[in-house]
Amino acid sequence: MERKERVAESGQPNIINLKLDATFFFERAVQSLDRFHYDKALKYFRRAAEYEPYDPVNHCNLAGIYSELGNYEESNRILRMILESIDPDMTECFYYMANNYANMEQFERAEEQLVQYLELDPNGIFLEEAEEMIEMLSIELKRPTELRNIKCREHLFEHDQARTLLEDGRFAEATRKLEKLVKQNPTFLAARNNLSLAYYYMGDFKRCIATIREVLELDEGNLHALCNLAVVLQQSKRHDELASVKELLGKVYPFHMDHAYKLATTLGILGDQAGAYRHFVRLIRSGMHLQEPSVLHFAAVAAVNHGKLGDARKHWQMLKKHYPHSEIADFYLKEWASIEQWPDGKKLPYQYQLPFEEKFKYFEQVDGHIPEEVKKDPLVRSSFIWALRHGDQATKLHVMQALSMIADEEVKATLHRFLLEPDEDDYLKRVALFVLRAAGVKEPVKAWMGGKKTVIAAQDNASTGLPVWKPVWQAVLENALQGMNGRYDLIQRHDMQTLWVEYLSKVYPDVPRIGKPQGWAAALEYLTAKMHSKSVTMKQLSEIYGVSGATIGKNVKLIDEACGLQSKMQAIWKTYLS
Repeated sequence: MERKERVAESGQPNIINLKLDATFFFERAVQSLDRFHYDKALKYFRRAAEYEPYDPVNHCNLAGIYSELGNYEESNRILRMILESIDPDMTECFYYMANNYANMEQFERAEEQLVQYLELDPNGIFLEEAEEMIEMLSIELKRPTELRNIKCREHLFEHDQARTLLEDGRFAEATRKLEKLVKQNPTFLAARNNLSLAYYYMGDFKRCIATIREVLELDEGNLHALCNLAVVLQQSKRHDELASVKELLGKVYPFHMDHAYKLATTLGILGDQAGAYRHFVRLIRSGMHLQEPSVLHFAAVAAVNHGKLGDARKHWQMLKKHYPHSEIADFYLKEWASIEQWPDGKKLPYQYQLPFEEKFKYFEQVDGHIPEEVKKDPLVRSSFIWALRHGDQATKLHVMQALSMIADEEVKATLHRFLLEPDEDDYLKRVALFVLRAAGVKEPVKAWMGGKKTVIAAQDNASTGLPVWKPVWQAVLENALQGMNGRYDLIQRHDMQTLWVEYLSKVYPDVPRIGKPQGWAAALEYLTAKMHSKSVTMKQLSEIYGVSGATIGKNVKLIDEACGLQSKMQAIWKTYLS
């Protein structure tokens, strides 16, 4: 059969012009890294540097690839060339060289570069990492590092304290310390970045974004600030502003592993699962997972979200192998069958903790005793604060239940802020007040209640509307709370107190004479149990409170008749937990 030749009718060849520039070769390099073809990535980064020879970032990328391939000497040669011929102000090159020398076990030369970095850049982006390296080098050299004119160390002690507070989930304290530190040293970028995180953890997006903008005004390429900005813009649904930041982050290839970790997590949160997975696999290949278990979990999360389920399971199995007691690995490997059946579009969050619902189950099982490491976990605390701001009614009630078990100064500060929110439900605020009083807060409390600002006085009758609050009424309440302790949760105990106040308000001033507070306390527990469908008998309560069943029954009838519990209270409860 004769082959027919076709000629384009226009007479013009169908040619697509390929624009060969630094961006083109950078993108090719990144694609090669996706496939772990480091030799090709090296070639493309080299071509990018040739097209833009005076852009130090291109040369830094090239140095980074050489370092990752183990060719530390060539990496350092390029870094020195950047400082000598292209950009003497790119002081992070000294830090990169220190890392390379440390990897070559030339610890004295690593120390020289590190000290030079700290002396030349008192507000450097690797300030915290450099401090950690100083400690490592002092161990290797068996002597302390000689530190001369390092201005950044003047505020490091206070900054370390603030970081510890953040790591312990004590956000309000950390915020106060960081605000003071930034005021004293406006160019301390690490402190500003951590201050923006503190605002973020507390749900204050407005101040968080403003603080990040201040960092970027001082250092437009600050990766921590760019990542933080991208996340908070996404959470605030400011998609137009997010687009340009997201595009910029997609083109970054960090030299330092901590920066790669930050970028990988951020890309995952932003929905770039392929980019996130590429960086997490790179981190695993570098061995970072041996010091940081979350790398393996996040790699698995990225793999699930990217549709690579087989890879995800391998990462969780590796997490279980290296960290046998990891509850994260146990949970997700146990749930593996259900994950395989997930519909398209369902994603795992980038959080190194059990899912929020599992945390609630855990708190329900620990009977009011939470281990210290859980109390201090900033992710746990920030998720609670987040849910208290953005969750539905039932979630907020669950959060208050969990916060009542922690009940430290940070929790108290969080609940004080919650009481001042105009848009929150008054019922939730009464529960928050109950938690505060149970945590030992006796002084007057400011709140937005009934559509206006008010001060809830220290007296227990302050929010009852009663003109008096007699000691015997308080004795009933205390007996009931003591008797119910350990057998009823926060909401149930709060509803018992509400029931008692409601009863007194209904019958006042004709309140019956109260001879034995225990009899009324038992009646309150009985009715609360019925409202919450808990199984309890008057005989059981008789033994607990040391009163007769007849006394309990008489008091139950009086309270029920006054309050109409059979319909009203049950309906209220269903409303708040439906």
